[in-house]
Amino acid sequence: MSMHEQFAEDLALLALGSLKGEERVALERHLEDCPGCRRELEQLRGDMALMALSAGGATPPLRSRQRLMEAVAREPRRAATPASRGWWSFVPWAAAAAMALGLVVLWLQNSDLQQRLASVESDSSRQQAELQRAREVVSTLTATDAMRVTLVAAKIPPLPEGKAIYVRDRSSLIFLASNFQALPPQKAYELWLIPTNGAPIPAGVFKPDARGSATVVNPPLPTGVEAKAFAITIEPEAGSTAPTMPIVMIGAGE
Repeated sequence: MSMHEQFAEDLALLALGSLKGEERVALERHLEDCPGCRRELEQLRGDMALMALSAGGATPPLRSRQRLMEAVAREPRRAATPASRGWWSFVPWAAAAAMALGLVVLWLQNSDLQQRLASVESDSSRQQAELQRAREVVSTLTATDAMRVTLVAAKIPPLPEGKAIYVRDRSSLIFLASNFQALPPQKAYELWLIPTNGAPIPAGVFKPDARGSATVVNPPLPTGVEAKAFAITIEPEAGSTAPTMPIVMIGAGE
């Protein structure tokens, strides 16, 4: 009989939890130096766990069931020895194993729930961060003290721009020009009020300065004229009574 066969029965009893005394000490000493027996013990313990749940789970391999049942069958013969290992010691062990496995299942379920909760909390934190960034964007866009700057391509002259502020009831008009090009001698820009009905009305003549800027402030206009748009043409310095085509700029009310 080989050493492994000598400990085969004790391995099954150790898996049952009923090996005690000197035999247990001798087997544990053997297990320290025998990887094969350690693997056999782990397999027997796994099969015992399956047996404990056999009513609703898998069935242990036939070889392991036979080994365990043989060990149980021999257990009464060992009962009279000083190291008593009665058959009934298996019953509470099986119940404890089933309870332990149930606790393992509950622990796994709890771990899964904790992972899901952590994922939900992470999603919530990310959404809160995105909401906060959106609020910061809106706050910046609507800030009354924000500096607003228009950037243009380098080395390209800025486009000319004109802004008219007109109050019909007072016949009051202020026009601001910027980035206008210089004109030939004896030529000037003329501003026109285009009414909803009738011909264009002269609204002032101007020449831009060296920076292309100019203003027209409260030119003489008829009272209460409804303006549809404003336009600019190039005219003689003294101005014209009717626009000379082409119109170089035009804009309607905002």
